[in-house]
Amino acid sequence: MDPADLLQRHPDRVTHVEHVPERVAVVQPWPEWIDPLVRAVFEAQGIQTVWGHQAEAMEHLHAGRHVVISTGTASGKSLAFQAPALTSVVAGRAGSSLLGHRRPTVLYLAPTKALAADQLRRLAPAAQLARAATVDGDNTREERAWARDHANYVLTNPDTLHYSILPGHDRWARLLGGLTHVVIDECHHYRGVFGAHVAHILRRLRRLCAHHGSDPLFVLSSATVADPQVFARRLTGLDASTVTSDASPHGARTIALWEPPVIGATPDGVDLAGIRRSATSEAAELMTDLVIGRVRTLAFVRSRRGAETVAATSQRLLGEVDPELVGRVATYRGGYLPEERRALEDRLRSGDLLGLASTNALELGIDIAGLDAVITVGFPGTRAALYQQLGRAGRDGRESLGILVARDEPIDTYLVHHPEALFGPPVEASVFDPDNPYVLGPHLAAAAQELPLTEDDFDTFGPRAAEGVAALEAAGWLRRRPAGWFWTKRERAGDLADLRSSGGSPVQIVDDATGRLVGTVDAGSADSHVHAGAVYVHQGEVHLVDDYDLEHGVALVHRDDPSYSTQARSVTEVQITQTLRSERWGPAEISFGTVDVHSQVVSFLMHSNSSHSVIAEEPLDLPERTLPTQAVWWTVSPDAVAGVLEDTDVPGAAHAAEHASIGLLPLLATCDRWDIGGLSTALHPDTGVLTVFVYDGHPGGAGFAERGHALAARWLRMTREAIAACPCPDGCPACVVSPKCGNGNDPLDKAGAVRLLDVVLAHAPEPGDVEG
Repeated sequence: MDPADLLQRHPDRVTHVEHVPERVAVVQPWPEWIDPLVRAVFEAQGIQTVWGHQAEAMEHLHAGRHVVISTGTASGKSLAFQAPALTSVVAGRAGSSLLGHRRPTVLYLAPTKALAADQLRRLAPAAQLARAATVDGDNTREERAWARDHANYVLTNPDTLHYSILPGHDRWARLLGGLTHVVIDECHHYRGVFGAHVAHILRRLRRLCAHHGSDPLFVLSSATVADPQVFARRLTGLDASTVTSDASPHGARTIALWEPPVIGATPDGVDLAGIRRSATSEAAELMTDLVIGRVRTLAFVRSRRGAETVAATSQRLLGEVDPELVGRVATYRGGYLPEERRALEDRLRSGDLLGLASTNALELGIDIAGLDAVITVGFPGTRAALYQQLGRAGRDGRESLGILVARDEPIDTYLVHHPEALFGPPVEASVFDPDNPYVLGPHLAAAAQELPLTEDDFDTFGPRAAEGVAALEAAGWLRRRPAGWFWTKRERAGDLADLRSSGGSPVQIVDDATGRLVGTVDAGSADSHVHAGAVYVHQGEVHLVDDYDLEHGVALVHRDDPSYSTQARSVTEVQITQTLRSERWGPAEISFGTVDVHSQVVSFLMHSNSSHSVIAEEPLDLPERTLPTQAVWWTVSPDAVAGVLEDTDVPGAAHAAEHASIGLLPLLATCDRWDIGGLSTALHPDTGVLTVFVYDGHPGGAGFAERGHALAARWLRMTREAIAACPCPDGCPACVVSPKCGNGNDPLDKAGAVRLLDVVLAHAPEPGDVEG
């Protein structure tokens, strides 16, 4: 099947087709200093030469420079760090490169256990040269003891490093004292609060390496992102050389941007003006057409339920055309037994499976060749993730097809009509704030428990380290003695840091009848999602919440199938505590600073599943919550507002602009719209004028709002264009309607938002000017 035929049959859905030409490799000979035994391992796999960017990265390491490799998917970044690392291990075996009395070791960090396991598989041919082992929560006690005592190539993740290896550093002295290379793979995944935590874990690692006598080189592997050198320094605290020119080959690729059609009305007459056909339905039909054409296809869907829907719909459609093909389509997701997942991977590799609908469980760590097409259902949050998914096809050098199917969300709508945002120079950056006191404090405590803190350590942990130590000392958690600051508590200091969340212990969701733990939800969002009466969906299973126990952090639920969904309504106030930066654009002013967000969930709406209309509203009695965080906000003078809006239209216009800006910020700052919040008001008590806030949804901030302020003109222009380009008359989920609005998306004025943003942007910096 010719992919062009498929695209030509649907010109009303295809908004853009990007043809990526074949790229011929730039090759170089192996560096002479790579050990012959190491080179032989790779040559046995058919790698007789290396690509230009691999050679460049290896030469940086040979010269003793830290390096960040920021090249495309499937560009061979692993070889660029494996060969030098294995060379150091082999030299230590021969006794020619000992660190004191310790033999060289390597530490590899991955964001997921699956990726570490895949790296271990790739190291199998080098088993005679290095003793490699994974160390994570799945180890037996015996496996971990063997790794600690014998492994010289340890593969782990930031969680295990934080909770186990660093607190027990004396037992891991052989590994830490011999480190020559620390590899941080897929480092663009470290963003937001999690990125800030990992930044301090790496600073603690560096401190303990120095204590045990090593000074390793850091190698960061990243997808293509903006400012990789800046990102690498923020993550590690070290200056790193960059390798960004991708010299690897790839086959020609066709990438199509696909927008589902507007429904108009349902067969029973319900008006759905502006609502588009679901992205999962479109993906299922695309997969069906491709499978019929014997095109091996992988569809990435965000949720487990969505992946199962795509596969089931495709199977049903195939049954009507060719029943033999029904069994050649399946679902791949988390939750399967390991042997079930391996069987699916083997069927896909062999060609027995022609269609697979997957969650992002396949996005990292699994190398499957032979795919012809990838369908991505909804923008996956970052350009890097999109390229990683689309790069699964065509890995053996053949031509491939990639299709991004837009969901009904502002960022998807913007991208399918602005292809330059996907195919032009990268604009998104992995942002985080290591100086967030809610992140810094727990890691200073953990560092003090590992080794007494001294003033010499303050530079390692950043400009707010002294302030953080003083606060911990005042609270009685640290005590100063001649040798430094010591941890005073019996508890493990590392338990203070919640690496992958924030805002308190998660709320447990428990089946009331069986006592089974259904799942958990972050404390910060529990009031909205598991209040009494809430409909809660977990991995495709629908539950009703019977009781929400705030004191003990437990929500009791039972399985149900109600004819409605629920949406919490809340009241929110934002208090400016400090303005850190401000810039005037004529009648508008763009500011960044710290705020306190006071919010309270006061009721919930019940929406009919069939008509989408509100059928009831129930009150709730929940406490007010306060979130100290960071925000970007913009104000407009009363005269400028009055020139384009009637007084009655101002709240709806500001509210619509707020929603759309929240939906578009993830394109510039690698966050999800659920990581940020907002508030708009015609008259804010702190500013005295119309004000729109967008704030980080994490205590102390996460860096997203700061990124928004730095690129405010570009961000708000994108917002204005997305609203204006949407064909709906009054607002829809693709432009200004938000699934997380605490006010039930009322009021909203789509046209007014465009006029308001025109006023804000009239004196904004032009593209190319320095922002922020």
